[in-house]
Parts: sequence; C-alpha cells; structure tokens
Amino acid sequence: MLSDWSSLFNIIKGKDYAKRLKNFLDGEYAKYTIYPPRNLIYNAFHQTTPNNLKVVIIGQDPYHEPNQAMGMCFSVPHGVDLPPSLVNIYQEIENEYQIKMKRDGDLTYLAKQGCLLLNTILSVRAHQPLSHNVAEYKSFIADVLNYIDTLNQPIVFMLWGNNAKQYQQFIHNPNRLVLTSVHPSPLSANRGGWFNNGHFKKCNDFLKNHNSTIINWDNNLSIR
Repeated sequence: MLSDWSSLFNIIKGKDYAKRLKNFLDGEYAKYTIYPPRNLIYNAFHQTTPNNLKVVIIGQDPYHEPNQAMGMCFSVPHGVDLPPSLVNIYQEIENEYQIKMKRDGDLTYLAKQGCLLLNTILSVRAHQPLSHNVAEYKSFIADVLNYIDTLNQPIVFMLWGNNAKQYQQFIHNPNRLVLTSVHPSPLSANRGGWFNNGHFKKCNDFLKNHNSTIINWDNNLSIR
C-alpha cells in the first residue's frame, strides 16, 4: 500500500533533469514573481496518495494572476473568484447531476477523494502564461505518468485540450479509462465539445463497474 509519493520522487530526484529543473526554479523564484508559491508547487501530490488514486485530471500550467494558483490544476483558494475554465467545469457537473455547485473554487475536496489535479507545467511567471514551458517539466510528467501506470487499481484519466491529450501516450495499463475533450476554457468550450461530454458520470460509471467508490463531484456535500 503506497501512502505517499516518496517512491516516485526518490526515482526522480537522482535524474539530471531534476537537478536542472531545481536550478531553473531557484533562479526564477529569485528574480521574478512566480506562481504558485514555491511551497505549493507539488501540492497536488500532498493532497492525494498513490493508494487512493482514482482520477487524474491533467491541466496545462498554473493560473498566472495573483492569489489564484495553489498547485492543483483548475483549483483556486477559498474566496477567490472562479476562473472561466472552472465556471465551465462546474456548469458541466451541474448539467450532469442536476445540482447547483457553490461558488467556491477550492478543489481540495476532490483531491481528498483521490483526484490528482496535475498541471503539466507546475509553475509560471506572473502575467506570462506558458513562461515555464521547459523540457524538464515534460520529463517530470512522463515519469509521473509512467509511475502511475504501474498502479493496479482502476484509474480514470481526464485529458482536456490538446496539451493534455499528448500525454495519452504514457497510459498503457488496461485497467484505465481515458476521457478526452476540448479544454473547458471559454475559447474552446464555446465552440463545442465541452458541454454535454458526460465525463463526470462516465468516470463514476467506470469506477462503480470496477468495484471502486465513486467521486462525489458536488462541492456542497461533505466527502462520503
């Protein structure tokens, strides 16, 4: 039973790219305003464990405006206005389950149920999206996904947008469901392909059919 990600990070820390990434981040945090705060870069891994992992949602890079990024894709802290992509995520959950989500963008409630909210780039300069799109992060995410592929339990992957879809190549375990769609950002979602994609119910149907507990997507309710 794997109660934390130490096995993964022990593999990663000895690799050359990990050293280069640390040096890069040392310089960036010293010179610029970087989001999220450095102690939250790996927050997604602190909020769930390999043992309880059920869902992997793959985003792009962190929010690049103040007080938004918290180390989990699409999530913002309590009290922060919902970003447009998260508004559309909540709208799809509402459509599928005929509920009304509360206007709280902290997705920790999902992480605690076994959702790894993983950005493919874990940091960003203020006001400069994709400014940390470096090769070292690609190597890191490849190692993360290769590690997850060794886990035996049923896992659902939600790959939203072209950036996320490119990581499907690392998913080989047959005990998986891969769901893909356009990105939930208004630019993509409003062109079609996001709303009514049914991902949240499809995820739970898969988990239920594989004798795993389902995800409670409703942020009004306590975690069951």
